[in-house]
Amino acid sequence: MNKKQQVINAATTLFSEKGFEKTSMSEICSAANVSKGLVYHHFQSKNEILEKIFSDTTEQMKNISSASGDGSPLNQLLKIIENFFAQLEKDVVTLRLNLNAMFQPSTREFLQTHINERSSILFESVKKIFDQIDLPRSSTLSFMFIAELDGIALSYLSVFDDYPLQDIKEQLLSKYQNL
Repeated sequence: MNKKQQVINAATTLFSEKGFEKTSMSEICSAANVSKGLVYHHFQSKNEILEKIFSDTTEQMKNISSASGDGSPLNQLLKIIENFFAQLEKDVVTLRLNLNAMFQPSTREFLQTHINERSSILFESVKKIFDQIDLPRSSTLSFMFIAELDGIALSYLSVFDDYPLQDIKEQLLSKYQNL
């Protein structure tokens, strides 16, 4: 792993555990085992590090959305669900950080462009699927589907310690298999 990625990984963990505001550049350098000069060579500020983390997560979302493009609309929807749960299990720290950053006024402000892009990508990819399933209600169904995923992510990442993720996944898959 290169030094820039070490910085990103360390910052992700620290921002997720301590919060963005309470994490200093010195702590990031120490956790990444790099000098301040190296960090400032790659990033002008702590904000820029957070923006990079958020941008990388947005790219992952794009990949998840595009990976669901094959097959029937129903299969595409089920693939999104599968990919969503796989991402939740794989990237808890990063996703928790993203969730926290979206709800903190100080970070939300400078991440707003990324938040809007992410929302648009997700909505458009889901709406294309629902357009094929039920065109007159596709916008409403898309918003409801996204709200379900958001609620699951929120509950899993920040509310319940013993969240039954696999059971929820099976119930959601079952619900949408019967469209």
